[in-house]
Amino acid sequence: MTRAKSTLEQWRILQAVVDHGGYAQAAEQLNKSQSSLNHAVAKLQHQLGIQLLEVKGRKAYLTKQGEVLLRRSRHLTQAVGELEQLASNLEQGWEPALTIAREIIYPMEMLVAALKAFLPDSRGTRVTVLDSVISGTQELILAQSVDIAISASTPKGHIAEPLCELEFYLVCHPSHPLAEGGGIEDDKLLAQHLQLVIKDTGPRSDTDIGWLKAEQRWTVSNFHEAKVILGQGIGFCWIPAPMVEAELANGSLKRLKLQGSSSRKLVLSLVVPNRDRQGPACKLLEELILQQHGGGGAAGSCDLV
Repeated sequence: MTRAKSTLEQWRILQAVVDHGGYAQAAEQLNKSQSSLNHAVAKLQHQLGIQLLEVKGRKAYLTKQGEVLLRRSRHLTQAVGELEQLASNLEQGWEPALTIAREIIYPMEMLVAALKAFLPDSRGTRVTVLDSVISGTQELILAQSVDIAISASTPKGHIAEPLCELEFYLVCHPSHPLAEGGGIEDDKLLAQHLQLVIKDTGPRSDTDIGWLKAEQRWTVSNFHEAKVILGQGIGFCWIPAPMVEAELANGSLKRLKLQGSSSRKLVLSLVVPNRDRQGPACKLLEELILQQHGGGGAAGSCDLV
């Protein structure tokens, strides 16, 4: 086996010099002497037989060859970092805390059922549930800031396990003008009335939940708030069927029939953002969530098994 000429530490120092704009700035960030960084990069260039940096004034610039090698080195140091993180998690064993991102349309009763089954074997693991919407859930997955995500859409590069299919009903108060008659033949009629939509929790997104062609819109943070507004005879809203079953049954809300689209459906899936970082507590909770849906793999309705 050929022995490597360079070390990971040398590549990390090179990255720091480039990222922070010079040796002095990198030395301050790494809490090392500037001379030690100069020596490390000079030795790396000598070992490779190629010039990586050019110093102009007080700033270091990459050469063309340096750009190529630096780009490849980032993949290497990232992979080693992930490997070390995996080793750390394996050494630590059972996780002391877990964070779950729950798309707010996912029935809380189903998640609570899984958490109830998890509790006897949880060994004191603290669980945090974050309610999220659309791109907010995706960003939590991409940032790997949660251990498990239940999402209505999966970012590229991630594997998702289908959980269930959720149906949305178009509803309003019985006294609302849209409730008159047998049905709505044209969605242009909807566009003339106030629509209630649910705000996307992503910090850089302006996407909201619902059909968005209405001229007038009120945006709220969850469906409970939307139902309070609907109860005052204001607006219409697309709401997950399980959240309005009681109101439809007692007549406090009315389901609207829209020609060609009386209901809408979304598939919710389970995503583990980083399998390498997944510990035994997370694996157990994942299995228990899947069991609420018959083991996962086929998206049935979002009803408790």
